Amino acid sequence: MEQMKTRQPVVAGMFYPADPQTLERDLQRFMPETEDQHDLLGCIAPHAGYMYSGAVAGRLYSHLRLPRRVVIVGPNHTGMGRPVSLAPGGAWSTPLGRERIDTDLASLVREEFPRAELDSGAHRREHSIEVQIPFLQLKRPDLVVLPICLQHLTIDDCLELGRALAKAVERTGEPVGIVASSDMSHYEPDEVAREHDQQAIDAALTLDPVELYRTVHDHRISMCGIIPATVMVECVRHLGATSAHLVGYATSGDASGDRSAVVGYAGICIHRED
Repeated sequence: MEQMKTRQPVVAGMFYPADPQTLERDLQRFMPETEDQHDLLGCIAPHAGYMYSGAVAGRLYSHLRLPRRVVIVGPNHTGMGRPVSLAPGGAWSTPLGRERIDTDLASLVREEFPRAELDSGAHRREHSIEVQIPFLQLKRPDLVVLPICLQHLTIDDCLELGRALAKAVERTGEPVGIVASSDMSHYEPDEVAREHDQQAIDAALTLDPVELYRTVHDHRISMCGIIPATVMVECVRHLGATSAHLVGYATSGDASGDRSAVVGYAGICIHRED
């Protein structure tokens, strides 16, 4: 069994501050206090540099009450590693500290979905999961995480993995939140990106993973985390999700002022009725 002692941050100082005090100050600015909160069952959160997507991610996380155990499912941008890669045991480090890997849940996932593999290669240079962790750390200091990195999967594989993840979560006997890490449209004019992103958002809000997967593929929407999002939606459907809503949306043009070629960012919350 492959083991990874501590996975060191690879985009600290680029996507987010490497200095702990600066990082904590930025996170607090991004996460305003709000009384309108839901228990995290599932969500879609952006993963760009904080100067671009931090406000959307922060608004989403400020909207959520976090359980102790959180699965973060991210896309594989590097092409390294296995198609379904679970972070090996040990911990992930950020400037805010080390977070223990949920090896018990990883074992349950592998029992329910044998094609899932313990693989550090997929995670070594991947940013999509790393950038979520500081938000989670600040809100839940006793956090335990399970990072899962996914290459492109068929719709049938997404549904199978989503159901398996739901069974693994149910076997823990306690609440587990599922974060799907994804940006939306990439490098299109702002007006075009917003139109495409609205199609994907509308599909996600139906809580129909097949509709989401097909909408993004049929309309060639460059949503990099469509596979994690599809898996997450199928998972939370089986865990009793009843509703979804858009918490925030922006494009990189809102931060940079350049709207000629933007990336879109959406924060979507999926929950049971409180």
